[in-house]
Amino acid sequence: MSLTIDYSQFTSFEYLDKIREILKEVEEKEKQNIINSVECLANVIYFNSSIYIFGASHAGILSQEAFYRAGGLANINPIFAPEVSVERSPITVTSKMERLEGYGTIIASTVDFKKGDALIVHSVSGRNPVTIEVAEQAKKKGVYVIGITNLKYSKQVKSRHSSGKKMYELCDYVIDNHGDIGDACISLEPYPQKASPTSTVVGATIMNILFSETLKALARNGHFTELPVFASANMDGGDEFNKEIFKIYENVIHYKH
Repeated sequence: MSLTIDYSQFTSFEYLDKIREILKEVEEKEKQNIINSVECLANVIYFNSSIYIFGASHAGILSQEAFYRAGGLANINPIFAPEVSVERSPITVTSKMERLEGYGTIIASTVDFKKGDALIVHSVSGRNPVTIEVAEQAKKKGVYVIGITNLKYSKQVKSRHSSGKKMYELCDYVIDNHGDIGDACISLEPYPQKASPTSTVVGATIMNILFSETLKALARNGHFTELPVFASANMDGGDEFNKEIFKIYENVIHYKH
């Protein structure tokens, strides 16, 4: 006998409703933080400096989303660390490594941060040492740090770093993702768990708002021969166009080498 699911009273998918609600909240409450971050990124690009992005475990999915893709910023450089990648096997190792003090400092030491660069860091709780240390080391080099996090969540938990700091405290600009504490948002009563995290969907939306508004600001400026945006390689002429983008921005694109 199969399980019968009663959708006779169905009106909408709860998760979609929740995402719409959160995105509306981000639009209303994070507007100025986004504008400030856009101004920062636009100036970093204008002065031919580099942009980096980092996140650990599932927070690092935004790093994969951000670089080397059609319509994306050509000059954004992901910072990947195998021990906190979702490709790590067994995946449970990532939880241990993102809590290991000193690992983030080692990761940051492999990045050629320069004064005037920008770093986007993504962590929902902002409590684990790896992201705290990457942000901290970047700040020491004079890098602008933009954080995407959940402030309500982060302020409720204790830092796992000996400094007692959380990621958002090391950021020049902070954008709140307005998700639920614990990230998952769909109640499953009478069971204690919740399902369906929101941070990836909302974080990716915030990130693409940052990129699109930055590029629109640069387009209005009229300073650039070509903006640092990739065309789709599956369009006729796309490969040739992207080769030119690589050539123009070769000094701030570090992942190609």
